[in-house]
Amino acid sequence: MFEKQIRIPEPEEIKAAVPLSENLKKIKEQRDKAVSEVISGKSDRLIIIVGPCSAHAEKPVLEYVERLGRLNERVKDKLVLVPRIYTNKPRTKGVGYKGMFSQPDPSKSEDILKGIKTIRDLNIKAIEISGLSAADEMLYPANYEYCDDLLSYVAVGARSSENQLHRLVSSGIEVPVGIKNPMSGSIMVLLNSIYAAQSGQIFKLNGWQVKTLGNPFAHAILRGGVDGYGNDIPNFHYETVMQVIEGYARSGLKNPAIIIDANHSNSGKKFKQQIRICEEVMNNRLYDNDFKNNVKGFMIESFLEEGSQSEDKVYGKSITDPCLGWCDTERLICDIAEKV
Repeated sequence: MFEKQIRIPEPEEIKAAVPLSENLKKIKEQRDKAVSEVISGKSDRLIIIVGPCSAHAEKPVLEYVERLGRLNERVKDKLVLVPRIYTNKPRTKGVGYKGMFSQPDPSKSEDILKGIKTIRDLNIKAIEISGLSAADEMLYPANYEYCDDLLSYVAVGARSSENQLHRLVSSGIEVPVGIKNPMSGSIMVLLNSIYAAQSGQIFKLNGWQVKTLGNPFAHAILRGGVDGYGNDIPNFHYETVMQVIEGYARSGLKNPAIIIDANHSNSGKKFKQQIRICEEVMNNRLYDNDFKNNVKGFMIESFLEEGSQSEDKVYGKSITDPCLGWCDTERLICDIAEKV
């Protein structure tokens, strides 16, 4: 039995209540184009999707994004910086903090309507202060339309990449969608997910039969895998990445592109290892042209303060997975830019 609690308005109603200005729409269009051109190979810059594991509080997130905007001015000839404003968090056991979408205040119970409005307000403020539109994870495909006018990059997580609805909705998204390899690490499943997202589809969504043309900018995110005993299996090393590149070549997929997730099972959630992983990948780009032409950037977990905490007591410190601190992040991004 489902107890109805609060009616959630349609996306257009929410957008009208928390609108994006015409000026910010133009900025977002320019950002969409910049990210798409990297994925398609029209630009030789790299994408860096960087920010906290979860955006649990507005003030530190906006301070982080403002810093990122200033840093972007220094590296924009080499990099496209995309702030992670991740407002949905998958829970392995189905309980715990589920992100701003469900809990706009992590110390209180779920309030989804308030969460949707809070997310829109946060993303709008982020663009205003930094000129950078953000990335978020599409955990709930039916909810994407509440923020589709705000995001320049969408990620499909490892737990979701095998899900049919995630694949179908990805096919109708008009910005690049990065699909993570599943928890098993299977590259075949990953390529199948990208194929589905790049293909036109007809399916039911939010009370409608909808038709999509396919998303040519759907691509791979390598985040490592987990074996049957819970051991992490990295997949950022040269040999594994080249296997993915070979799979791309056999599949005939459009715009072959790979983003390396430097945390999660690639680092074993040892957040400092993200620095070493990015450095190794950049060195491999210098060594091999095929590697260079296919690896388009990184996903990095970072916040104002390094590490993590169980409760929101330290300003700018993650309450979910541990993150790099700002000083290390700034240095790493500048190092990556020098090697592009």
